[in-house]
Amino acid sequence: MSSRRFGSQSLVRLLGHWQQTTSRTPLWRQLADALRLLILDGRLALNTRLPGERELASSLDVSRTTISSALASLRDEGYLESRHGSGSRVILPDSRAVPTLSAASVALDLSTAALNAGPEIHQAYTYALSAITQYLSLTGYDQSGLLALREAIAARYTARGLATRADEVMVVNGAVSAFALVLRMMTGPGDRVVVDHPTYPLAIAAIQGALCRPVGVSLPQTGWDTDGFAATLAQTAPRLAYLMPDFHNPTGRCMDIPTRKAITDIAAQTRTTLVVDETMVDLWFDSPPPPPLASFNPEATVITLGSAGKSFWGGLRLGWIRASSRTIATLAQTRDTLDLGSPVLEQLATLWLIENSDTFLPARRQMLAERRKRCSELLREHFPEWTFHDAEGGLSYWVELPGMQATQLAARAETLGINLGTGTRFGLSGAFDRYLRMPFTLDPAELESALMRIKPLWTALNKTTAPAIKRSIV
Repeated sequence: MSSRRFGSQSLVRLLGHWQQTTSRTPLWRQLADALRLLILDGRLALNTRLPGERELASSLDVSRTTISSALASLRDEGYLESRHGSGSRVILPDSRAVPTLSAASVALDLSTAALNAGPEIHQAYTYALSAITQYLSLTGYDQSGLLALREAIAARYTARGLATRADEVMVVNGAVSAFALVLRMMTGPGDRVVVDHPTYPLAIAAIQGALCRPVGVSLPQTGWDTDGFAATLAQTAPRLAYLMPDFHNPTGRCMDIPTRKAITDIAAQTRTTLVVDETMVDLWFDSPPPPPLASFNPEATVITLGSAGKSFWGGLRLGWIRASSRTIATLAQTRDTLDLGSPVLEQLATLWLIENSDTFLPARRQMLAERRKRCSELLREHFPEWTFHDAEGGLSYWVELPGMQATQLAARAETLGINLGTGTRFGLSGAFDRYLRMPFTLDPAELESALMRIKPLWTALNKTTAPAIKRSIV
């Protein structure tokens, strides 16, 4: 298999502020830790070929010996494979010999914002197993999804203020697959796609996987920058814009009604298609979100994505697309090149969960609210230098560190088997190295254990970087 070469400047941007010159940790080890983190995060894809040692040394402004030692360490650990004249290629170690963060060596994962299955999932599958009998005489292939499930999803949209019919819904294999399908239908190589900045990492990956160019509109301290959104659409003429108005990932904020109207008005005026990801819509704390974005301006073209993954359980791997019946029909034709439909058993389980959601979602939201509160208490007590706003919904805090320290902290936490979600995963070109996404989905005791293990790492890191931060402020 041929490997894709990664440019040195792109790698420099991904590495961010990896270098801690005042640390006693050798520079080559710091670099090796930072590169390993990129590999484990998936930001350096398998089979990617790294630039040569001389080129890397020049780009990173370190000695070639430092580069050579870092790459040699990663080769010994099984993360790189090198051949004379061909450079170094990213691989993963044999998990039987050298466990990775995806194996049993992970003590705690603070990079994933998701909940475990509740008892309702077992009930849903019990129902699905009994209900599937009537479908066994059929082929099981259905590009649109089971009619009963599409009717239930349509009813949910109608109840939220967006009148919807079953033929305006397509069931797919998760929200990311839905977005990839929309990109396949609507874009071509080199097209621009506007996103919030920061935004969901897998959305960035899907855009880049479609050979499109993501263009970020920076989020202000609160809310959305509608003027910046309008200016970006006018300047870049994107094929579409991807937004998460309902408990945005990673910031947890919710778009208010005036902003929803302004965004859809801008989209209508510029004839820009909006792809709205509602993955977190059910995970509110104080009050439910406003009506769906698609309900605010009938002249705007809005494609809405939904998912069972966050509301119910990620293992369902089921999502849906809500759009005009004409768009759904076109998506069905496009889908022929990708897959032949979604699993019937999972569709039946999701149908049961939607029809019974009022019996268990309130308790799920209450549990999340309590975990959010406990996470806030722990962060304020043990990491007073970190700042964050209370999330209005969703599964995590967007935490700001006092300096460009996220990559350095995450690289050190990884050596303890703790995986942190650095802000750079949520940005373009290595942005947001002063942020962490901190999920509050773990059991509070597990979360406290992880944070207590991170605390000495942060204390040591903060002591060595604080003087530099103060000098830069002065």
